[in-house]
Amino acid sequence: MACWKLVLSIFFTLSYFSTPICANSSLYPLQPSEIPKYFLGAANKSDVFDWMVGIRRKIHENPELGFQEFETSKLIREELDTMGIRYTYPVAVTGVIGFIGTGEPPFVAIRADMDSLRVEEKVEWKHKSRKPGLMHACGHDAHVAMLLGAAKILQDNLHLLKGTVVLVFQPAEEGGGGAKKVMEAGVLKDVEAIFGIHSHGMLPVGEVASRPGPILAGSGQFHAVINGKGGHAAIPQQAIDPILAASNVVVSLQQIISREADPLDSQVITVSQFHGGGGTFNVIPDSVTIAGTFRAFSMENLQQIKQRIEQVIIGQAVVQRCKATVSFESEDKPFFPPVVNDEGLHKCFHTVAEDMFGVTRIKEMQPVMGSEDFSFYLEKMRGYFLFVGMKDPTLNKPFSAHSPYFRIDENGLPLGAALHASLAVRYLVDHQKAHSLHSVVHHDEL
Repeated sequence: MACWKLVLSIFFTLSYFSTPICANSSLYPLQPSEIPKYFLGAANKSDVFDWMVGIRRKIHENPELGFQEFETSKLIREELDTMGIRYTYPVAVTGVIGFIGTGEPPFVAIRADMDSLRVEEKVEWKHKSRKPGLMHACGHDAHVAMLLGAAKILQDNLHLLKGTVVLVFQPAEEGGGGAKKVMEAGVLKDVEAIFGIHSHGMLPVGEVASRPGPILAGSGQFHAVINGKGGHAAIPQQAIDPILAASNVVVSLQQIISREADPLDSQVITVSQFHGGGGTFNVIPDSVTIAGTFRAFSMENLQQIKQRIEQVIIGQAVVQRCKATVSFESEDKPFFPPVVNDEGLHKCFHTVAEDMFGVTRIKEMQPVMGSEDFSFYLEKMRGYFLFVGMKDPTLNKPFSAHSPYFRIDENGLPLGAALHASLAVRYLVDHQKAHSLHSVVHHDEL
């Protein structure tokens, strides 16, 4: 009887995962369409799931700003060492680049960002941020956990890798342009394509969302100082009021979008900072500082908006007898290009996702005016960016990313890990033949 129980247990396990028990054996090779479910089953195993949750919570308790992710980076390296995965460190100050597979082409990358935000966490739970004023309010702690989960799955299934998977643990996505620094380091020079996954607090667990073509806007920042002449508020004729000039600037900047931009081509200018005066109600200040952001889905439009912002600020200041200086990108705040998903990689994503959980859970999302420095990778290689549902079902109204009340459902971690691993393997399978053919042709030429 005990023997029969064992046989039945094995039968139901096989039925659940739809995978031969000897999947690692050459006698029962997995077909590409079977790999996504197999990987999802591996990610959902209790020991792997608990391990990913533990990593996510450790990172959540200890948030670190861009280029300061030293403890996060140390944790990642310790886990890679335990798994026997080789890596390069440091890259872009705190970044870690891991390598799994043959060490030969094709090379495909999967990426996670590591940094936190300057946000005071207001969610009361056991693993709340232990650092005042800092919080993982955008899910980067989950991103690291998912990429490490993918690394574990891939390392346990090296026989399925027909090339090399590059793990990109990237610093400073939140405005610091860490991806740009990673590219400048040259460690991804052999990579042909890259996939990025972001948690989505509004999308239910078990669903994914993306689209081919433009998905996230490019962005820039501006900072302007408008100088006038201070004086008593009761005798404004003896002063030159920079507050009046700056107010006209704010209104005029909005007219760039409403009167000059194509209404079918989304663009945004937002003035998000306005500082002037020293706190005294009856004093006109000498100067006012304003700052903000602008967004568009092409670099051409971004450059046009940049030019017009400078013209409007300087021109409106002159109208009010003031002078203005305007600055834009800097070394620590570069322009972010738009994120434009590759059409071919969209087909790869759709195939993998459909094989994993069916077409009904794949949502095509509309482009978003938010930006991501993932776009810097796409200047040099093909790429694809997608969102994995992690909506907390206990919340009647979920909070968006960057909110001090931001929360995720950790049950979404296995799906993200399995998707990372499956996308990488599918890419290698699809492109191995092309590389093999190229090698044969090159050899014949020699």
